Amino acid sequence: MSRAISGATRLYVLLGDPLDKARSPEYYNAVFAARGIDAVLVPMEVAPAGFDALIRALKTVRNLDGLIVTMPHKQTVLAHLDRLGDAARQVGAANVARREADGLWFGDMYDGPGFVEGLRARGIEPARRSIYMAGCGGVARAIALALAQAGVARMRLHDIDAQRCAALVETLRAQYSRLACESGAADPAEFDLAINATPLGMRPGDALPFDVARLTPSTAVADVTTKPEITPLLAAARERGCPIATGRDMFEAQTALAEQLFGWSR
Repeated sequence: MSRAISGATRLYVLLGDPLDKARSPEYYNAVFAARGIDAVLVPMEVAPAGFDALIRALKTVRNLDGLIVTMPHKQTVLAHLDRLGDAARQVGAANVARREADGLWFGDMYDGPGFVEGLRARGIEPARRSIYMAGCGGVARAIALALAQAGVARMRLHDIDAQRCAALVETLRAQYSRLACESGAADPAEFDLAINATPLGMRPGDALPFDVARLTPSTAVADVTTKPEITPLLAAARERGCPIATGRDMFEAQTALAEQLFGWSR
């Protein structure tokens, strides 16, 4: 059941560019309606050039309680936050922010923890597994650090940007000395879990991020893409008998963490 917006309605804003595939508005506004919360989440698609000005203006809105931040603004938003959670500090990015009682802003990063909990919801425990991951961008960085913290044994990273890949490998080695981490070929063979952390699969006609013929049925496959939920990669992996975890699994775990942060939990 929908709720009318009133002068007392609390405001949350989703910031990103683009936002056409974002699930947050439909999900959170349904939560507000179902739980009788007088609040609304509004999507605001803003290019990087306008981001800082928009944030400064939004922070003057007194009924604004929180922000959901997606690409490409997860790093830029840090300059507008007063306090950071451990994950945001470690990753160097935030995707959720809350106005505190004293008026200051607290931000944290739930991409990594959400991905790990999404795997566990599918019965895929990452501890002691060997991981292959395609992509080393912002989301991948958060996921890699969370997987390392969760106790994976080995990780191979691949990215078309070799320098970005090498930088993430160096970060992982410095922070988790017990982790066997390397950059390498786009080959998921002989790994327990293969992950797509690239944008491939969001658009019709995209190439697969790696060769599914190299997968065995015992290899779990995960994708961060939310729309479509079953990407061509996941469809091909499922045909080979592989367990899968979807971007929706990650999203639902992230939203549970955000609900706790904002105080909306059941």
